[in-house]
Amino acid sequence: MSGGVSADAAADAALAVPPPLRMLDRWLRRLSTVLRVVCMLAMIAAAAILSYSVFARHVLKLATDWQDEASVFLLVGATFVSSAYVQHSRGHIGIEAVTTLLSPRVNRVRRTLVDIASLLFCTFFAWKSWTLFHEAWVDGQISDSTWGPPLSIPYGLMAGGMTLLCVQLLMQVAAEIAGRETPHD
Repeated sequence: MSGGVSADAAADAALAVPPPLRMLDRWLRRLSTVLRVVCMLAMIAAAAILSYSVFARHVLKLATDWQDEASVFLLVGATFVSSAYVQHSRGHIGIEAVTTLLSPRVNRVRRTLVDIASLLFCTFFAWKSWTLFHEAWVDGQISDSTWGPPLSIPYGLMAGGMTLLCVQLLMQVAAEIAGRETPHD
C-alpha cells in the first residue's frame, strides 16, 4: 500500500466493522487466508489420492481400501473449513437477476436479511456438527470401512468450519446493521 497505510488498516476500512469487532475480524481474515491454503493443499491431495487409486486398481490390479474414504475426508474438510473465506469474499453462488432490479437500499436490506437467515441456519448446523463430533469422540466411533478411521475427523472439520462461517456471518451482519458496507457487494 502506498502512503504508509498498512494492509490491515485498509482491510478494516474496507469491511468497516464496528470498532470493537475489528480485532476479531482481522484475526478471522488471517486465519481464513491460512486455512484457504491448507484447503487447496487438501484438494490437491484428494485428487492425487484418487488418481493413485484408479491407477492402482486398474493398472496394478491392487486392492484399495483407504483411498476413497481419505479423499472424502479431505474434500469434506476443504469444503467446510474454507467456507468462512468464501463468505468473506462473497464468493458463493448468487442470482443477480433480482439484485439488479432492486434499489441499493432495498438490496442492502435483502442482503442483511439473507445473512441473518444464513447465520441462523449455520449456527444450527454448527451446533449439530459439534454434537456429532462429541458423540463420535466420546464413543470412539469409526467408519464401517476396513480402514476404519475415526468419525471425529470429518465431524470435527465440519464443526470447526461451520463455526468459522458463523463468526464470519456475524461480522457481516454486525457491519450491515451498523449501516456500513461490506466488500464485494
